[in-house]
Amino acid sequence: MSLDERFNKAAEEVKELSSQPSDNDMLELYSLFKQATVGDCNTSRPGMLDFKGKAKWDAWDRKKGLSQDSAKEQYIQKVEELIAMIGKK
Repeated sequence: MSLDERFNKAAEEVKELSSQPSDNDMLELYSLFKQATVGDCNTSRPGMLDFKGKAKWDAWDRKKGLSQDSAKEQYIQKVEELIAMIGKK
């Protein structure tokens, strides 16, 4: 299976987790997914009162410089860890 196929499979499997991952795990998944699909953060930081948006932006911005293939590998690994911890529906 190619890296892209494994990444797409992981993106589907994360939707089947038996419970919601922690906020930190969700931010890690979000930032790796964005880095894998878009690349380096290319938007301006959300406004002062958008706490959720700022947290997501900051998490993604911390991945700056990580290659898209490396981000895909890390995303796949994170999903596998969550499935092992939480389980699937």
